[in-house]
Amino acid sequence: MMSERQSLESAIDTVRTLEAGINDNVELIELGEAEGDDEIVSEAEKALVELKGTAARMRVETLLSGEADANDCYVEVHSGAGGTESQDWAQMLFRMYTRWAERRGFKVETIEYSAGEEAGIKGATILVKGHNAYGWLKTESGVHRLVRISPYDSQARRHTSFSSVWVYPVIDDSIDIDVNESDVRIDTYRASGAGGQHVNTTDSAVRITHIPTGIVVQCQNERSQHKNRAQAWDMLRARLYELELQKREEAASAEAASKTEIGWGHQIRSYVLQPYQLVKDLRTQVESTSPSDVLDGALDPFMEASLAQRLGADKDENEE
Repeated sequence: MMSERQSLESAIDTVRTLEAGINDNVELIELGEAEGDDEIVSEAEKALVELKGTAARMRVETLLSGEADANDCYVEVHSGAGGTESQDWAQMLFRMYTRWAERRGFKVETIEYSAGEEAGIKGATILVKGHNAYGWLKTESGVHRLVRISPYDSQARRHTSFSSVWVYPVIDDSIDIDVNESDVRIDTYRASGAGGQHVNTTDSAVRITHIPTGIVVQCQNERSQHKNRAQAWDMLRARLYELELQKREEAASAEAASKTEIGWGHQIRSYVLQPYQLVKDLRTQVESTSPSDVLDGALDPFMEASLAQRLGADKDENEE
């Protein structure tokens, strides 16, 4: 109840702030024109343009009314074929989503982190906590393609690398997901990465495999195997719930197919650093000529376009 109240208060405050900003700047323009002060008019017009952008983002956010859109979410990143180059790309994506979440004021926790042999990561999972975290991130699931001059190639040749991203919502106690224990396999292993002597000398990390679906979840962020096991069970239930949500969507089959292989023909977005600089979403055709900004977390234009496209498709389907 408190969470819902805070969400409503925040939305109402944002609308009131927007209305006040519009009224104040319209009055400033009228005053500036009456007094012949072009500087006041110019500043007020710039402020109105910024408010227009804020209103556009608010419009998209008001449409985040899916069953789990308001929930926290897990973001998994996995490197594709390509060894060190692909693992470095996976780490770049891991950083990109972490920075995006921090820009929005969301909290980020690293749940699982598997370092690469030489550089980068084989895979990692973060928990993003914040209102509408899943709603914003859900369209990021898919394969991401990088083209650049590889820093790991002594001949400085251009390489193409692929990594996959998988987003699924955290579910609360009000959603009951029944998992038959005979359908899962639980493995324990020694965690890798930071954590000190204890992490590296005890089998505290936990991996759970759901045999019927092939879903695998891992957790190693806690020192206690018991806590990691509980977290992994929560992640598995969340993955199974997300699977059920996708089954209800018309695009479920296409999205599932896009995750069967991390490679050509399955990517949702391309990031080109050489021979030119361009980030292009292959679903919405939204582009950015500043990959450095995008990789530093400037993802909102891509997310907004993907959400608008999906919501538009849902609206058309409902009208039919």
